[in-house]
Amino acid sequence: MLIRSSTVPSRDPAAERRASLSRRRFLRGLGVCMALPALESFAPARLLGAAAGAAAGAAPVRMAFLQVPNGTIPGSWWPQGEAGKDFALSPTLEPLAKIRHELQVIKGLDDLSANAGADGGGDHARAGATFLTGVRIKKTSGADIHAGVSIDQLVAQKIGHLTRFPSLEMSCDAVRKAGDCDSGYSCAYEYNMAWRSATQPVTPEPNPRLVFERLFGAGAPAERVRNLQRRQAQQHSILDFVMEDTAALEAKMNGRDRQKLDQYLTSVREIEQRIERAEKMPVANPGMTAPAGIPGNYGDHMQLMFDMLLLAFQTDSTRIATLLLAGEGSNRTFSEAGITEGHHNLSHHRNEESNIAKVAKIDLWYTQQLAKFLEKMEATKDVDGQSLLHNSMILYGSGNADGNRHTHFDLPIIVAGSGRGAFPTGRYVKVDAVPLTNLFLTMADHMGAAGLERHGDSTGRFKA
Repeated sequence: MLIRSSTVPSRDPAAERRASLSRRRFLRGLGVCMALPALESFAPARLLGAAAGAAAGAAPVRMAFLQVPNGTIPGSWWPQGEAGKDFALSPTLEPLAKIRHELQVIKGLDDLSANAGADGGGDHARAGATFLTGVRIKKTSGADIHAGVSIDQLVAQKIGHLTRFPSLEMSCDAVRKAGDCDSGYSCAYEYNMAWRSATQPVTPEPNPRLVFERLFGAGAPAERVRNLQRRQAQQHSILDFVMEDTAALEAKMNGRDRQKLDQYLTSVREIEQRIERAEKMPVANPGMTAPAGIPGNYGDHMQLMFDMLLLAFQTDSTRIATLLLAGEGSNRTFSEAGITEGHHNLSHHRNEESNIAKVAKIDLWYTQQLAKFLEKMEATKDVDGQSLLHNSMILYGSGNADGNRHTHFDLPIIVAGSGRGAFPTGRYVKVDAVPLTNLFLTMADHMGAAGLERHGDSTGRFKA
């Protein structure tokens, strides 16, 4: 739909007749111009013939997916001992000690859709694009990408109408939609977690300032209040301005086109009503100005994006989010951890002890960043008096397991938060070769997204 302000020209019958033969037609009124869909009556002859919300008084459940690249060093990642509550955190997970009681460390989850099969190289692209979809991707570096719908978007389709934003997509890496990034696979596979359809990734926002302004508006807190009041006072339907022109246009249409126009105008009004509902929803106004932009320091960038995620959940602006911490195959260096070699290069350590130690140090650095975020979530009280973390499900992990061998079984997966008591936490869970998508189905159930029978390569619900 195209809406623009313009000066309406004087009526010219000859010009109108010429316009009637155009594939683009407009309704005009009071300086408003609105595009119409293609209609038989005005096309040349050659073109013819061809969810559930939270209960009253209860806090809503939130769900976020955080993805890290290149797998881990398994020996440093997994806790020692048997499954259950009596487990010791591994060296990599030690920074999470303060919120251990809200964790599930789950061993035995697989993403076998990322296996090579006959496609050969490209494990990073496959691990990135199948992580939330469980659907094998098409090997192409062109525009004909094909993956699957990600679990966050499926849940957003069910319950996204309950908040101002159905979902929130963020990244701490570059935005790339095209090009060859991994052995003949498009960059779109590595740099997008969320997929609205098999061919349409949802581009994440890497700039924390733009995320903030999307959620709360631009300017200082007082200015945001004035801007919202001004928008609400000036709100009108575009259809109010074009009613006269619509009636004249319908008189020239055949029955099919009148039905098509009615459906189109109805859809326009439904979109307007959704926007109006969103504007009327309480908009939190954090007592802070928007961040300045993308910091030069990776850790600072990540913490700002975590803060945006926390604010979005705290204000119930959305209940579903994805945050790509780095694209699969990332070769970022970590001066913050004293490491000058690239992460991806080091992950192919060939069992050299010095390189293994460096990758383990990078894994540790990532969990240190995660711990800061989860501790803030734990310290933030929700509307029911529980912590925001308790009422959430924050999944952290990678589509690669052992980065040296590019394995996709026994994925390093943590779920922090119990989903408002739905999950038992403070435990180490071991399952036997269960699709990661089974866990996603169970998480979707806890979000109130009823009716999802399967997802990707799922074989049932996650039970442990």
